[in-house]
Amino acid sequence: MYIYLKSIYSKNSEGVIIKILILINDLNFFCTHRLPIAEAAKVEGFDVVIGYGESGGADLEALKQKGFSLNHIPMQRGNINLFKDLITLFKIWIFFRKEKPDIVHLVTIKPYLYGGIISRLISVPCLVSAVSGLGTLFISDNLKSKLLRLLLYPIYKFAFNHFNQKIIVQNKDDLRLLEEWGVLNLQKVKLIKGSGVKLENFVNLNEPDGVPTICFAARLLRDKGVYEYIKAAKAIKEKGIQARFLLAGDIDISNPTGLKLEDLNIIKKEGYVEILGYHKDIPKLYNQSHIVCLPSYREGLPKGLIEAAAASRAVVTTDVPGCRDVIIPNKTGLIVPVKNSEKLANAIHWLIDHPKERVAMGRAGRELAEKEFPIERIVQHHLSIYKNLIKNKS
Repeated sequence: MYIYLKSIYSKNSEGVIIKILILINDLNFFCTHRLPIAEAAKVEGFDVVIGYGESGGADLEALKQKGFSLNHIPMQRGNINLFKDLITLFKIWIFFRKEKPDIVHLVTIKPYLYGGIISRLISVPCLVSAVSGLGTLFISDNLKSKLLRLLLYPIYKFAFNHFNQKIIVQNKDDLRLLEEWGVLNLQKVKLIKGSGVKLENFVNLNEPDGVPTICFAARLLRDKGVYEYIKAAKAIKEKGIQARFLLAGDIDISNPTGLKLEDLNIIKKEGYVEILGYHKDIPKLYNQSHIVCLPSYREGLPKGLIEAAAASRAVVTTDVPGCRDVIIPNKTGLIVPVKNSEKLANAIHWLIDHPKERVAMGRAGRELAEKEFPIERIVQHHLSIYKNLIKNKS
């Protein structure tokens, strides 16, 4: 059940409806990860305005029909471009000044950094900064990444020190890293494990008949472990083991570790995995699978693995921040070392050879999803954050 704040918290002291402004890089990410929160806020009586950098194929008309105001903000994902990012800062400043929001909710890196700066400069009353994963910058330890982190330190420090702010993190490792880095006040932090899942969308919980099918469903990035997954598929198939390996996801040319079309062509010619492209119907995809695999290098809290648990599917993933927070090792799935295709193949092979244990893991995963990840709980946390920030500004 949602907390109903409409009569008390959705209007300010003058009786004007409170406006929530959500700024996000990718509108499609908003639809898959934040839409239920925005919809619940509207039910509560808030006015919800959305600013986005890329549409990502999202249905703009459908969102407008839901009553959301949509605003495009030039925002380049991936590498920093000083000239373009200065334009982005200026556009965000204009956007915020025009909308005069009571609450700004910033999701993903550039929004919570650049939006955090502008929110402090123009004294936005309430600020929510959502860290949905620290990304490639905090995976690599090369000289370039170290220098970039050094340059970004004062920006993080400024953006995370608004006078009335809540910072949402999705796993304890990210929280610990940001704390040790010295860029945030722990009193401002709220740990919310992921974006939740609509359990009612996952109803076909029994495994399908036929050849064991393993599914990778995520953006096609090297940092998601795409190549480790392909190597594991190759190793298993070369042993003569009957199995299908699905690769579902879209390319992301804005990400520095994103695969390109020529990479996909090479993968397709090799023939070890079946390339499916972007799949919107994850419940149907997982219903056709026996095992879900995500050998990522680092995550916030991967929605794909939460959905795997909801679908009652055993998981194979890596022992890294985010991924290890979604499963109970050896109960809902198996954990392997990061960047280790041999151990990954062994874990998948074991699950193929042990169907009873695999099914039991899937059932335990469903129980975990019902306990920890229902979307109603995530929505409740966010509405409570909005309520408390409004109370603090009064």
